[in-house]
Amino acid sequence: MTGPVVIRFGRLGDTILLQPLLHKLHLRYGRPCQLLTLGDWSPALYSAQPEVAGCIPLRSQSGPMWLHPQRWRAALALRRRRASPFYICEPEFRTRTKIRPMLALAGVPAEHCTFIEDIPSIEHEHWVDWLLRFGDTTPAAFRASSESTPPRVHAAPQLHVSAAERADREAWLHAQGLSGRPLVLLQPANKRTMRWNGVRAAEDDDKSWPVERWAALARAISYRLPQAQVLFCGSAAEAGYLDTLLAVTDAASPRIDVAVLPLGRLKALLEIAHSMVSVDTGPAHLAAAMGCPLVVLMGNRSPQLWTPRSGSGSEVIVLGGLPGIRRVDEIETVQVVNAWRALRWRIVVATAKNGAETIAYSAGCAG
Repeated sequence: MTGPVVIRFGRLGDTILLQPLLHKLHLRYGRPCQLLTLGDWSPALYSAQPEVAGCIPLRSQSGPMWLHPQRWRAALALRRRRASPFYICEPEFRTRTKIRPMLALAGVPAEHCTFIEDIPSIEHEHWVDWLLRFGDTTPAAFRASSESTPPRVHAAPQLHVSAAERADREAWLHAQGLSGRPLVLLQPANKRTMRWNGVRAAEDDDKSWPVERWAALARAISYRLPQAQVLFCGSAAEAGYLDTLLAVTDAASPRIDVAVLPLGRLKALLEIAHSMVSVDTGPAHLAAAMGCPLVVLMGNRSPQLWTPRSGSGSEVIVLGGLPGIRRVDEIETVQVVNAWRALRWRIVVATAKNGAETIAYSAGCAG
C-alpha cells in the first residue's frame, strides 16, 4: 500500500489548512500522502513537508474530461494508487461531481474512499478541526488494519521552507538591497480583487480595503519602524494594482515599495518577516503557517470558521468579520495601525549554518 491520497479542489488557503490533516494521516498510516489539488501552489507549499510525498498537478476541473489531457493524467496517477486509502475533503456538491468520475475512471474501489460530506460539520467549528475529525475516519477496506486510536496532532498548519527556497530568498534580498532589514509585508489583494478587464469595483468585493487606507497604514508602519522595509505584496496578475497603491502612498522614502512574488519566495520571506497585515485571503493563512505575526482584516466571513492559525505560536489578530462587520471597508485605519502595534513582533536573532533563522518574539508598542 502506498500512502493516503488526499483530494481537495479548493483555493490557496484551503490547501494550507490541509496540513494538520496530512500530518495526522502520515502518522496513522506510516507513509506520506499524495495530494491532488487545483492550481500550481501545492508543490511550493509542501516542498519541505515530510507528510507529503508528491503532488498530482491539476489546473482545472471544468469542461469535458476528454478535452483536458491533464485531467486524464491525474486520473491515471490516481489509478496507480488505487490500492491506497482515499480522503476526499471536498464539501461542495458541484465539485464532488467532478471528482467522482475521476475516481471511477481510475478504478478506485468505493471501499477505499471516505468523504468529508459524511462527517457533518459542527456549528462554529473551525475548518481545521473539521478536517482533523475527518482524519479520524477510515475507509471500509482499511478498518481492520487501522490504529484504534488515531494520533493527536496540533490543530494548526505549520509549513517549512526548503534549502532551495532559502537560497532564492537570500539572492533576491541581496539583489534588492534588503539583506538584514526587517520586512513588513502588506497583502491588499484577494482572489476577487482582479477581473479579466482590471480591478473589480470595491462595492462588489467585501474584502476590499480602500487604497488610501493601505497607503496610510504603510506610512504609519514606516514611521513607527523606520529601519524596516514595507512591501505591498501580490502575484504577477496584481502588479498594476500594487503600483496604484504605491502611487497613492506618495512615499518619497524607499522604505515603502511593491514586490511581485512567486509563492515559494513569499513563503520563504514569511519565514523571516517581522510581521504582515493582510485581508482574509490565502497569503494570510500562509503567514500564520510560517510563524509570521499577522493582522488579518475580515469581511463577510466568520472568524470562528476561518481565522488563520499558527502552528508555531505566532500571534494572529483578527479585525472585522461576522456578525459585527460584513465588509472590510468598515474597518478604520487607526484600528489596523493599533492592532499591528500591539502584535508580538518577530525578531530574527541569528542565522544558522543551514540558513535557518533563530526567531524570537517581543511585545509590540501600542503607545
